[in-house]
Amino acid sequence: MNNKSPIGVFDSGYGGLTVLSEILKRLPQYDYIYFGDNGRAPYGNRSFDVVYKFTLEAVNFLFSQGCELVILACNTASAKALRTIQQNDLPQMDNAKRVLGVIRASTEEIESLTTSNHVGILGTNGTIQSNSYVIELKKFAPNIQIIQHACPLWVPLIENNSHDSIPGKMFVKEDVERLLIQDDKIDTIILACTHYPILQEYIQELVGPKIKVVAQGPIVAKKLETYLSVHAEIETRISKNGTCKFFTSENKDVFNSKANQFMNLSIDSEHVHFS
Repeated sequence: MNNKSPIGVFDSGYGGLTVLSEILKRLPQYDYIYFGDNGRAPYGNRSFDVVYKFTLEAVNFLFSQGCELVILACNTASAKALRTIQQNDLPQMDNAKRVLGVIRASTEEIESLTTSNHVGILGTNGTIQSNSYVIELKKFAPNIQIIQHACPLWVPLIENNSHDSIPGKMFVKEDVERLLIQDDKIDTIILACTHYPILQEYIQELVGPKIKVVAQGPIVAKKLETYLSVHAEIETRISKNGTCKFFTSENKDVFNSKANQFMNLSIDSEHVHFS
């Protein structure tokens, strides 16, 4: 048994920090390792095979750091790689290890969020094209109508800190309008990319008080707390020193500077190189 097993949190870029931030608020007692594959981001327009390859490399890296539970805090990785890793790779690696994603956690909550049963999904091309939210929701609430729209410019806008510019806000506004014009009964919008909470306040302003704009971080944090409470065999292996370590495939100084936009922490990351 590994006596030092932090919880691993992975994202293709910086967005997973919005999830990690919520997890830290709810479960500060555990140790965490965050890995952002910023040097190869964004994943949203990459093929299934490439996203799977990159995600598996990230999971293996976090396993090598002692993590036995890894959260894919990335909708694209959850949509394109999670199932294959869970079904094909984990049984060959170690059946005691777990990899969880953000899509199932979110779809389990959707029914409790909507009254009209018409829910909008905003995500990357990869997440929307995978149709993962529609597929997962059929298991929990098949009566809910899902309306989706891909927003391929949002992640670059956020990571380049251009989302607050006049052109950036125009792009965001146009995408929100393209979602809403598809169905005037939408009463809930799920931000199905972990970068998008940076835009949550502005999107809420655009849609008005009658539509809920929901970020995934609080949902994932709550679901993780529940998961650990019912899986003692995993929870007891996680180390509890309240620490958080950061790794990136980007230049670490660039990562440290940009990460402050997503987390109110002084971050000192380490660089990881993938060939």
